[in-house]
Amino acid sequence: MFLVPIRVETGIISRVLTDITLGVIADTHVPDRSRALPPAVFEIFERAGVQAILHAGDFSSRTVFEQLSRIAPVHAVRGNRDIWVMRHLPRQRVETFGGVRIGMIHGHGSLWDYLNDKRIYYTRGIGISVFEQRALDAFAGQNVDVVIFGHIHTPINRRVDDGRLLFNPGTTSTPLYPYQPRTVGLLHLRDGQAQGEVVAIGR
Repeated sequence: MFLVPIRVETGIISRVLTDITLGVIADTHVPDRSRALPPAVFEIFERAGVQAILHAGDFSSRTVFEQLSRIAPVHAVRGNRDIWVMRHLPRQRVETFGGVRIGMIHGHGSLWDYLNDKRIYYTRGIGISVFEQRALDAFAGQNVDVVIFGHIHTPINRRVDDGRLLFNPGTTSTPLYPYQPRTVGLLHLRDGQAQGEVVAIGR
């Protein structure tokens, strides 16, 4: 391993040795599902010294973008709740930090995908794997090292068979399951390699 692990105890981050640390966040939903960003979000990103913040969509208002921009530059994509206020954002994008190519997408797909997902969800349920594969497929042939997505309100941090890191920071608003904490992510980059970390901010 090339990193000192992060230990999260009551939201406080211990020392990390890394070249670049990025904050990763999604599904903030202010004000439609949360009144405001939890203060722990700012504390975590500031203590980690993030050089940039990647937001995987569903701001729901411009307020969150402006608040996060005071910590570090924000690179973002448009979620299904951003079609009005944040409609200028791209649906997906690829950014490079420290030699690591990072693909970002919210993950709700087309309007047809979104509506069909809702139908399936309410009639027989839908698995997370559908959204994982959709995010991966969106960057097929683009030679990305990391795929970041949102939408499902639950954290994902794993390597897929081709070596790409699939990362979802979870949500700061309403987790998919009631027993889950709200979460954000940190992405640590060194020597062209990436390691994801999910940080709990409480319920």
